[in-house]
Amino acid sequence: MASSKPAGSYVAAPRSTNFEFGGTAGALGVTLAVPFFSYWLTLACSENACPAWPMSSFIDFHKQGWEAMSSLDWWKGLWSWQATGVYCAWYFWTVVCWAVLPGKELEGVELRNGKKLKYTHNAFFTMALTLALIAITTFTRGVGPLLYIVNHYTELISAAAAMSFVQACFVYAQSHQSDIAAHFGYKNAIEQPMLALGGNTSSPLYNWFIGRGLNPRIGTFDIKSFNEMRPGLILWVIIDLAFVAKQWNDLGRITDSILLTVAFHSWYVLDAEWNEPAILTTMDITTDGFGFMLAVGDLLWVPFTYSTTARYLALHPVDIGLLGTAGILAVQLVGYTIFRGSNNEKNEFRKGNNPKNRTFLQTERGTKLLTSGWWGLSRHPNYMGDWLMSWAWCLPAGFSSPIPYYYVIFFAILLVHRQMRDDEACAHKYKKDWETYKKIVPSRIIPYIY
Repeated sequence: MASSKPAGSYVAAPRSTNFEFGGTAGALGVTLAVPFFSYWLTLACSENACPAWPMSSFIDFHKQGWEAMSSLDWWKGLWSWQATGVYCAWYFWTVVCWAVLPGKELEGVELRNGKKLKYTHNAFFTMALTLALIAITTFTRGVGPLLYIVNHYTELISAAAAMSFVQACFVYAQSHQSDIAAHFGYKNAIEQPMLALGGNTSSPLYNWFIGRGLNPRIGTFDIKSFNEMRPGLILWVIIDLAFVAKQWNDLGRITDSILLTVAFHSWYVLDAEWNEPAILTTMDITTDGFGFMLAVGDLLWVPFTYSTTARYLALHPVDIGLLGTAGILAVQLVGYTIFRGSNNEKNEFRKGNNPKNRTFLQTERGTKLLTSGWWGLSRHPNYMGDWLMSWAWCLPAGFSSPIPYYYVIFFAILLVHRQMRDDEACAHKYKKDWETYKKIVPSRIIPYIY
């Protein structure tokens, strides 16, 4: 596709001056913190004990954990080449499904060079086929294969962390391929890949973390969009099912609480896979580079920590009854209505459709900002719906331990951070029009509160 940009206006590798996450020190902190908390959420809560309220009990519980870590065998138990092979086989399976299953080929948004990349969307079929095979395997062989995940959980966490590290190193080296070629005397032999506007700073560690390359690819295989929708998201549901299998194996029945939690998670992922094209307009795809932050978020953090409540309920079963179920379903329904309704409004409006005659602000740069419907209530109503759903996912666990509620707390921090990044990017993009828009829609996420 020919570029629509004026000649000479496109810069593939602009120097970045702004740092997020506290710069290099913050990037190092997050790089260490994500694997640490992934292990901690697992190791802190076992079948025998789990941190409970109040805080004094929480502290005493962890003193015992530090004593266990003094053993060399404890550390050896975090890694297994067999589990690593299983995880790599899973990742390879999702790549094969991407390559061979039918799906729509759609164009992404226009890039800085005026071009649009093409993406194959078949994540939903990948998930459907995978779940069908799991159902057949469980019917013919029992829950044994699913229990492998439960019995080798920390080892699989290590494998996912290793895969994230390797991918981050690969895409970082790939972003320097033209520089490497020039160093060996092949100047201009390889075209400079497009870099993310925020990933080409003076700090190599920060660039590796935040993502230097905007759209790292191997041929037509887009690493960033693939990781966003397939190996981590689908594995999240599989891990949930593994904990349902454990509860069935140990208890001889399945509680209503774990059924609710796993149903909510599964619906969320299935909905995301069905609406896969919607990710093409998200900041992750259009703006952020792909580095360790996105790799470890997609491959480790999402599947192994988002399933924490399901794991807790498998180890510590809870029965909530019809009244509790009805109340939690109501919270989920309200959250989902806001989340999906607002996202649909945004996507339709960006396509040029406005069937409900929503009001909007016409900006000087030629684009329009919605000012009514869900987007008239707050600048990020989809975040509000998302956070409400996070409560429904955790409430089935009751209130005996804070561990199942990690997700509500983490997600609140994540969404506020995203909102701040979004608003900063919009202020830069729309300038004075953004100030006008903020006066029309003053609430950031939750109307009249934040």
